[in-house]
Amino acid sequence: MENLDPFLEIAHKLADAARPIIRQYYRTPVAIDVKADASPVTIADREVETAMRAILTTEFPDHGILGEEHGRHNIHADYVWVLDPIDGTKSFIAGKPSFASLIALCYKGAPVLGIIDQAITDERWVGVMGRPTTMNGEEISARDCETLDTATFFTTAPELFRSAQSIKAYQAIADKCRQPMYGVDAYAYGLVALGFADTVVECGLQAYDFCALVPVVEGAGGVMTDWHGKPLTIHSTDEVIASGDARCHQDVLTTIRAAIA
Repeated sequence: MENLDPFLEIAHKLADAARPIIRQYYRTPVAIDVKADASPVTIADREVETAMRAILTTEFPDHGILGEEHGRHNIHADYVWVLDPIDGTKSFIAGKPSFASLIALCYKGAPVLGIIDQAITDERWVGVMGRPTTMNGEEISARDCETLDTATFFTTAPELFRSAQSIKAYQAIADKCRQPMYGVDAYAYGLVALGFADTVVECGLQAYDFCALVPVVEGAGGVMTDWHGKPLTIHSTDEVIASGDARCHQDVLTTIRAAIA
């Protein structure tokens, strides 16, 4: 794998390109369309991804791109950029600044670089494989939390858990944790990296929802896996766990296994 610094420079450029578009449309009466999966999308989502893809096409024409709004290009390349222009579109529409732009670079399927960028609050988390995570240029770290019963647990919404097994898993975690919290999308993973949350458990996600988060959480000393404890890749299934402490992470995995056994 090549030196990641040139890629990081362009990742910052992508996040910088997203910010003025997001700020232009934030808390304005934008039209809302509904996609095939019943999720909402706005002109801001589409314009941000268009701007990002234009930069990538110029800078790295041989790289692949997987974006939420404009699909796949050269997806079998060694380097694939994974883009979610606005993770948390419902929050964006509601004027709640908990959405984020997610930018990831995967090498042979594995996330090696990730950015969580919040344009309104001017916060940018940067994770690069093998380096400490930063937020606005300052190194950050997750906090100690040995067990789930002392943990602050986040998930975007209980409604994400639709199957009988996933509902059992969610209920077991919510019942066991110290404090359940809801509704901040990818921002919750940034809070894990900052040491203000302990674990996030979600399902129904796509690669563009989680690839950028992996280097951020892991570079802060945390752990991200699927519900079976396997490392996350661009090909992973929709079930994701992020924890700031590996001991808590293991407790979450054990709790899920017991609930769905």
